[in-house]
Amino acid sequence: MLYRENGQFKSSYRADQQIFPILQDRIAILALLVFAFVAMPFASEYWLRAIVTPFLILSLAALGLNILVGYCGQISLGTGAFMAVGAYAAYNFHVRIDGMPLLASLLLGGLCATAVGVLFGIPSLRIKGLYLAVATLAAQFFTDWAFLRIPFFTNNSTSGSVSVAGLEVFGLPVETPAQKYLLCLTLVVVFALLAKNLTRSAIGREWMAMRDMDVAAAVIGIRPVYAKLTAFAVSSFIVGVAGALWGFIHLGAWEPAAFSIDRSFQLLFMVIIGGLGSIMGSFFGAAFIVLLPIFLNQMPGWFGLSISTALASHLEFMIFGALIVFFLIVEPHGLARLWSTFKEKLRLWPFPH
Repeated sequence: MLYRENGQFKSSYRADQQIFPILQDRIAILALLVFAFVAMPFASEYWLRAIVTPFLILSLAALGLNILVGYCGQISLGTGAFMAVGAYAAYNFHVRIDGMPLLASLLLGGLCATAVGVLFGIPSLRIKGLYLAVATLAAQFFTDWAFLRIPFFTNNSTSGSVSVAGLEVFGLPVETPAQKYLLCLTLVVVFALLAKNLTRSAIGREWMAMRDMDVAAAVIGIRPVYAKLTAFAVSSFIVGVAGALWGFIHLGAWEPAAFSIDRSFQLLFMVIIGGLGSIMGSFFGAAFIVLLPIFLNQMPGWFGLSISTALASHLEFMIFGALIVFFLIVEPHGLARLWSTFKEKLRLWPFPH
């Protein structure tokens, strides 16, 4: 009986259109943010470095991909390429320009990813479906070749790998796991808020109209060129910033293999499992992909079972794949839909309808 909106009257359009119209939701989100900003930085170094920070960065990348795939309906298999463009562009801005602020490098890397994303998004004006997926896949192979073969992108590094150190934001060092976590958390919260408002705006409705039926959308006056290319631009920008964070904050030193095609498929699975066309689904999908393998790897030890490393690795992949298939059969619309259904039932409980 605690999750009710009875008595919560709206007296203005602003109140009626807020992101969380129910008071309990606003309190829960505020409590979650307070916990994330105040209590979570005191967690163990392992949790911050190996679990929470990668989860936040991959959530941001999945959020960008969800705008393109979930909201605009454009299939993309080149997300890893756009992450790589963001990471290497931010690296070049950071090392070639003296005194370049870290945040400026990250955002400029996102802008470079935007340009590449729009370039490879141009075929979406004429093709769609699997043909568009192949066109975006070409971006993956092209960036893999470019960052391996063109020395300029790696600042003439002979090994092909690059590294960054001595990071600062507004004069404050970003060296410890807690400091890196807080930077990632701040950027993820800002971009999630911007993405949520974008999807609720006029351009977001244009994206969803193109997703549902592009011919009908064009008939009612929506410009396909503008809608599709803006979706590619916004998605690539967010993914590029996520790639820069993955290289600068999580890895510290990386090479093109860090943004291989496996990363593209991993992010696509996050979006599908979490829920297409859902901001919350991006976080659910990232949590599923990041946390479940760790849970499956640790579970035999909890029951006192001693199994070989090879068997544990194979069992992890088998159970992980079976759970993905199970979730897609039970709820094809992803974990976000299950969460929405649970909330609706909670609002009606204990009444059956």
